[in-house]
Amino acid sequence: MQDDEVLVGSLLEETWLTLEQVASACWVEPEWLIRHVEEGFFPDARSVAGTWRFTGASLRRVQRMRRVERDFEAAPELAALVADLLEELDELRARLGHPGLR
Repeated sequence: MQDDEVLVGSLLEETWLTLEQVASACWVEPEWLIRHVEEGFFPDARSVAGTWRFTGASLRRVQRMRRVERDFEAAPELAALVADLLEELDELRARLGHPGLR
């Protein structure tokens, strides 16, 4: 795991981010993010008074999905599946008490 991922995980765990903040932090167009939200790939995203809000976990998910789509020219559905699997691995490692394995 990279140092920036540790920082994101520590500081943003309970923070809500706007669509613009997530798009900017992950180097994606807001339209890319909206399309993926509409497809249901970010279940933690919430619309509050017409403004999309994302969790820190969603930020990590956006980063992972964008990398998979870019690096492997993967379809969004495949990138979402990979993100799901990586999230499950993170959860299992946390349960085992081995944060260094992430």
